Amino acid sequence: MVGKRGLVSGQSTNSVHKYRPLSRESEMENGEARSSDSGARGQNGDARPRPNIFRFRDAANSALQDKQRDELKKTLLTGIDRDQLEKYRKSDDDLKQIKNKGVKKYYEKLNKRLNDWLEVDAVVMAVADDAIDSMDPDPDHDGVCERRGGIQEVSGHIEELLPEDEKEKRRKAEKRARWAININVIANIVLLVGKIVASFTSSSLSLRASLLDSALDLLCTMIVWTTNRLVAWRLSTLQRKFPVGRRRLEPLGILVFSIIMVISFLQILQDSVKKIMPLEGEAESLPPAAIAALAATIGIKGIIWFGCVPIKTTQVQALAQDCKTDVIFNTLSLLFPLIGAAANVWWLDPVGAGLLSLFIIYDWSSTCFENITRLSGQAADDELVRKLIYLAWRFENVVDGFKSVKAYHAGDGIWVEYDILLEKDTKLSRSHDIAETLQYCAEGLSEVDRAFVTTDYSPDGPTGHAEE
Repeated sequence: MVGKRGLVSGQSTNSVHKYRPLSRESEMENGEARSSDSGARGQNGDARPRPNIFRFRDAANSALQDKQRDELKKTLLTGIDRDQLEKYRKSDDDLKQIKNKGVKKYYEKLNKRLNDWLEVDAVVMAVADDAIDSMDPDPDHDGVCERRGGIQEVSGHIEELLPEDEKEKRRKAEKRARWAININVIANIVLLVGKIVASFTSSSLSLRASLLDSALDLLCTMIVWTTNRLVAWRLSTLQRKFPVGRRRLEPLGILVFSIIMVISFLQILQDSVKKIMPLEGEAESLPPAAIAALAATIGIKGIIWFGCVPIKTTQVQALAQDCKTDVIFNTLSLLFPLIGAAANVWWLDPVGAGLLSLFIIYDWSSTCFENITRLSGQAADDELVRKLIYLAWRFENVVDGFKSVKAYHAGDGIWVEYDILLEKDTKLSRSHDIAETLQYCAEGLSEVDRAFVTTDYSPDGPTGHAEE
């Protein structure tokens, strides 16, 4: 059993800690032994100070470890020629001159791949140096930190160690995401009030469906706004309750909203069927207030949609999808009753409302299923896996190989597992420094929430996890 390797056969584990009183003769013998070990004593019983060789030995060990860490840093920080990679990039002007769509698409993907590789290299160059310097801050165990790397300085917030251009890019993305969410909240409040006023002037079922859509839009943006604030708060109480972060609140909020949206439009679909069932009725025209409300919704949501598309966060992309749906939905909500009134076709409005409800139910059911699969541990997409494999390649000069690289969703973000191969006789300190540096570099990528690195010495050993 682990932990009992050094025990004598038949001896209990408790006997290791058991105290046995010594006889007087034994005390005298042990006292003489201790006296001879610690040096001769003076007449007053004071021991002469012994040479401080242990301090020199600690200093020598620290110097050797520093040299080994410097070699490790040098190997990692000089592993790529960025200028050589840039030779393969096609500029925007070059892409415009390519007429073949397949060739143009290939070079666009190549440019994106180069961007991923250069981002990985920038993270390694920024994080690896500070991560290695942060290891073993008190090598001589005297209570004084002789080393203090960047990770201690930033309290573990890896983003602070990234290059300024990367930090600025992420700050701008976060700022744009907040602006998009806030503008959505204001726009949905205004449109909801306008549609409530318009609904009193018409009994159109398509207008009712549009009013419900606006009410649910406001609920969606409020859920997104709330989860965004909860994720951003760095309160000690929340950190204790959620030790690995609160990023999964975001897809959970979208999941809850998707379910509410599907249930609500099932009710609109039911009302549409009830209105058609008598197989008779009168065509209703939309009043000017209703037409103005729907037209304003189409215009405002269209502007917000195009503004949200470039912001690649799950929350803002959900809002972009919602705005796109609103543009289609409100356009058809406006056309069905207008065409029905002009052509005197009474059933066009309820049929249109039913078709729109089916479209919304299908669209948000897909969103619901997507978030469920991500929360269940769906594999990361191939592009991101290749990016993470490239990060592994950046460490190829300090490891013997990689057994596996696994990346999967834990909500919106990605968790990644690396299993690296090292020599059998690799020292624990070196094994630790390599593994934890790789871990911090992986967590420095914007897509990765958490990384785990395990070490192995045999490529044929077990995978490290029990199979389901």
